[in-house]
Amino acid sequence: MQYFWLNKQNNKKLIVFFNGWAMNETPLEHLKKDDFDILILFDYRNTNIDLSTFNYKNYQEKYLIAWSMGVLVSNLFYQDLSGFDKKIAINGTTKMIDNDFGIPPRIYKVTTKYLNEDSRDKFIKNMFKNGSLNPNIKITRNLEELKEELIAIEGIKIDKELVFDKALISLDDRIVPSENQIRFWSNKTKIEKINSTHCPFDNYDSWCQLLC
Repeated sequence: MQYFWLNKQNNKKLIVFFNGWAMNETPLEHLKKDDFDILILFDYRNTNIDLSTFNYKNYQEKYLIAWSMGVLVSNLFYQDLSGFDKKIAINGTTKMIDNDFGIPPRIYKVTTKYLNEDSRDKFIKNMFKNGSLNPNIKITRNLEELKEELIAIEGIKIDKELVFDKALISLDDRIVPSENQIRFWSNKTKIEKINSTHCPFDNYDSWCQLLC
């Protein structure tokens, strides 16, 4: 797993953000940072990272925001994250490869097996409105890394599930079917449906808005 400090100003508030597959910080750079330090975690080819090295316990307020595959992966850090002040899931579940609650396994396996530049670009475009690629999104990791990440994610098993305070679900999600997300989160947490696609961050101006 890799990390990137989107903001590090020794603030009293921390946001830990678990990113989606193949993503980096570019979909998030426009969001106003306000008075948050913001740690971005990504690249789930392995999950060998110790969150305590980021001294998260020193912050007065701690927040978790997990997006897409990051919703699943964040549960591997149950012990560290369960005590956070607020936890938000965005367009993901803890059963991300599942016919009823996530991405259908057949589609996931086909994506992994036949991953190439064209299929990667099609996936990225499907994350946005009208299938048009956001020019600010720059995918810098190579195809072999992305394929390894898909394979590693498929093998993830979690022992305990985090209790999320809210699930944001885009009604035009062409990556993780909206109805599967709704089915998963019903009776688990508060659901907020938004008129957006799998990558909904253009709907927001600041990190504070995501946490509201």
